[in-house]
Amino acid sequence: MRDGVSPSCVVLPAAAQGSVLDALAQHLPAVSKAQWRERMQAGDVVDAHGQPLTPSQAAQGGERLFYYRHLRDEPELPFAHQVLYQDKHLLVADKPHFMPVTPSGRYVQQSLLVRLKRQLGLPELSPLHRIDRDTAGIVLFSVQQGTRGAYQALFRERSMAKEYEAVAPWGSGLVFPREHRSRMQEATQFFRMEEVPGEPNSLTLIDVLEVEGPWARYRLSPVSGKRHQLRVHMAALGLPLRHDPFYPEVNDPPEGDYSRPLQLLARSLRFTDPLTQQQHFFESRLRLQWPVQGCAAPASGAATGV
Repeated sequence: MRDGVSPSCVVLPAAAQGSVLDALAQHLPAVSKAQWRERMQAGDVVDAHGQPLTPSQAAQGGERLFYYRHLRDEPELPFAHQVLYQDKHLLVADKPHFMPVTPSGRYVQQSLLVRLKRQLGLPELSPLHRIDRDTAGIVLFSVQQGTRGAYQALFRERSMAKEYEAVAPWGSGLVFPREHRSRMQEATQFFRMEEVPGEPNSLTLIDVLEVEGPWARYRLSPVSGKRHQLRVHMAALGLPLRHDPFYPEVNDPPEGDYSRPLQLLARSLRFTDPLTQQQHFFESRLRLQWPVQGCAAPASGAATGV
């Protein structure tokens, strides 16, 4: 681990020939040959023993290499995360809006995972689940690899009670509490999901917590864990989440505009610890913008294309 960043791994193709530089540039063309050369000269590409590799070194087919990802012009997020709980197996963090859980896109050092690794010196730290960059709230991490599988099973076997809170238009024509089931798949735009005909593969329980004029605060309990599930399900009911940049239409704010955080919060997690049998309940200390002041809700009605 270097400055909170663990290396990524790549296995060279069996037919790899020429130099390591040539093989990497051909196998991972998203990084230019010049950039690979820079990384190697900086000692950021190493072999399985941690020894730096030189650009002219001969490639060996099937060799496992490790490289460290870094960004020159990474934006700094002006938000602080909080550690709510930590023991030798688990860590619970409160993630602010706009911060990715793991390195992605333009964010490495500013991702929650790298921030925590750098802050706490935990090289084996790994998220047990993920929430969107746009979503704030509770994220559960495994501290050590040896016990990670026991906690991952809680999500796989749906033994983890997850509760979210959201602000959206008041659905006066709908009956609550309600269940929303649908079949979801990746849309043509790869960063979005959509509902399609077919056997349902997603389920959300929806209830109303509070109503204030044209807006309402909802409790959302996902039973399944599809990407963007809560956002898609609410938009399909004609109740798009306030400040949602993707649903029902793409309206992504420009980089650096933090004025319209998505009104979705991963409020709590409740589960039985598989190792100690202790009952855990973790709740976010963050709050959504409520009540909504001086803003009319968008027109309701079934959304399309989501």
